[in-house]
This record gives sequence, structure tokens and C-alpha cells, in this order.
Amino acid sequence: MEAGKNNAKYSQYEMNTAFENIRDTYQSAGMPFFKFITLSLLLALVFAHDPQIAMWLGFVFAGYSAISNDSIQTIGTFIASNSNKPWWLLWLYIGLIFVATISASFFLYDGDVSFQRLTSKGFNKTPESYHYLQIAAPIILLIITRMRIPVSTTFLLLSTFSTDLGGILSVTYKSLSGYVIAFLTSLIIWTLFRSYFKKLASKADSKKWTIAQWIISGALWSSWVMQDAANIAIFLPRALSFTQFLFFVGYIFIGLGILFYMKGDRIQNIITEKTTVNDVRNATFIDLVYTFILVVFQFASKIPMSTTWVFLGLLGGREIAIALNRYNHEGSVKGAFKIVIKDLGYATFGLIISVLIAINVNEQVREQFLNLIKF
Repeated sequence: MEAGKNNAKYSQYEMNTAFENIRDTYQSAGMPFFKFITLSLLLALVFAHDPQIAMWLGFVFAGYSAISNDSIQTIGTFIASNSNKPWWLLWLYIGLIFVATISASFFLYDGDVSFQRLTSKGFNKTPESYHYLQIAAPIILLIITRMRIPVSTTFLLLSTFSTDLGGILSVTYKSLSGYVIAFLTSLIIWTLFRSYFKKLASKADSKKWTIAQWIISGALWSSWVMQDAANIAIFLPRALSFTQFLFFVGYIFIGLGILFYMKGDRIQNIITEKTTVNDVRNATFIDLVYTFILVVFQFASKIPMSTTWVFLGLLGGREIAIALNRYNHEGSVKGAFKIVIKDLGYATFGLIISVLIAINVNEQVREQFLNLIKF
């Protein structure tokens, strides 16, 4: 009986703590952020029915949300392990790789900047009209990101434009497969090579690791752009003119500069709470494994996928492997599982929101979904 009371008190304590964290998040966000959100939602409401304005308004919101949320998956470890270097140097390096990667897609695929990710069924047609929720979706993503919750931009943005439930299910299946493969891969690697990683950590750092990390981070960033550029380009014509291409590249390039100046902003906490990611050697191995997985999926199919789920699987498997090899085995594993479950829960929360928005936006998807759940 007493144990039940203690558990109830503990649950109440956890609930109060959760509400306090949400309150602190809102208070620390400040009025400028909420003014921006209010203005953005108002603009989305006013211009959603004007295709020409809605197209670029949605792109601006999506670009901003993707930079502040998804890009941290790839350059978060790069920022964490290079915090002692000038922000503008990191920006120029990553920014120019972005320009080169997008330019390759633009010229190779006749104006397509998504590396043909938007040629998949359900995403291959340029939108002729826009629903309010399609324009508001990236704004919703900004709010969730502000609360330090890692949400899949792929699910939240692409699903609202899908004209076929099968397209959403294909993206979901590929993303879940990516999570499982990334989790198991990192779990195996950080378990088998635990002695090597431990020995490496005992040695002094060297410039060779910094050079290796910059090269691998650049390759990872380029691979990520090939996957996730579709999340931003979904609002735009499937083939951009050269002027549209310049605006696309210039806007994201400047946005990256702001991100580096702010050292990753709030969502960077998803990176820094993980074990030893600020060490350049650990960051290099994380980026190397992540790059390998993205490249494999890059050539596996042209179906878009959530790199957020892959990234969370990678970090989750690594955390479990490290915890299993610690001296304080039980406490370490319990703490690692809490982190994994928390991140996975947030990502699932984003997936549910994405499906609900997609159902409300597209009548065809709604009918297919209702037919599906009947069985």
C-alpha cells in the first residue's frame, strides 16, 4: 500500500516536472518567437489560396524549419566537436558543399533539386493548389522544434502533399527500416569495437582526426542533402528555372549561416546529451556510420525516407552499446533506454501528427485511410 502511494507521488512529481519543462520552454522562447509564429500562421491563412504566393511562402517556412530541425542530424556532431573554431569557417565549409550538391542535382536532372526523390508515386506532380495546413505544417514543425523535440520533417511535410496513402506507407516503411538497421548497426559496431574506442579515448587528440572528421562530415552532409532536399522542394515546381534555383540555394545558404552563428540553437540538445559526441574521434565514427547507411538507402530506392529516424536509431544503438559495457551496468542501461524511448516517442508523436494532417488535407488519402482501418 505504501509502495503504491510512493509510486503515485513519484508519478505526480514526474508530471509536475514535465509541465515545468514545457513552461520554461515557452518562457525562454520569448515574445519575438511567438510574434513570428502568429504572423506566419496569419500569412499562411491569407495566402494559402493564392498558388504563386503560397508556393514560395511554404518553401520559406519549410526551409527554415528543415534547417533548424533536420540539418542538426548531420552537422550537429560537427558543431559540437568544433565549438572552438570560428562559426563562419564551419558555415562556409558546409554551405559550399550544399551549393555544390544541389547544383549537381539541378544540372543532372533538368531542374530537379530533389535528386529525383519527388518522382515517386504520390509526390511526382507539382501542386496546383495549396491547403492551409500544408503551408502551416512547417510552422507547426518550428513550434515542436522549439520544444527540443526531434520530429521527422519528411513525415510532417511530404505526407501533407501525398495524393496516395500508399506513398505515405512506403515512406513510413522505408523510414522504420532505416531506424532498425541504424540501431542494430551501431549496437554491433560499438559493442565489437568497444576496446578500440576505449583505447582511443585514452590517447591525445591529433590533427589527423580533425581532418578525417571534416571530410566525413562533408560526405555525410552531402548524402543528407540528397535525401532531404525533397522536404523543402515539395512546395515548388518539380523543375526549377535558373532564377528559382538561385533563390532556393541562396536562401538555404544564408539560413545555414544563422544556424552556425547560433551554434545549433535548441534542438542541438538532442546531440549534446549523448555520450562523448563532443570528442572529434567519436563524432567522426558516428558520422562515418551514418554516411554509410544513408548512401545504402540512397541507392536502394528513390522513395523518400526520414533521416531523423535513421539518426535516432544510430544514436540509440550506440547509447545502449556504451551502457552495456559500463561498470555501473544496471543504472547505465536504464538511463540509456530512457533516452532511446524518449527520442523514439517524440518521433512517433511527429508521425501521428503528420498522418492526421495528411488525412485532413487530402480527401483521397482520407478515404483510403478509412477503408484501410475498416479491415
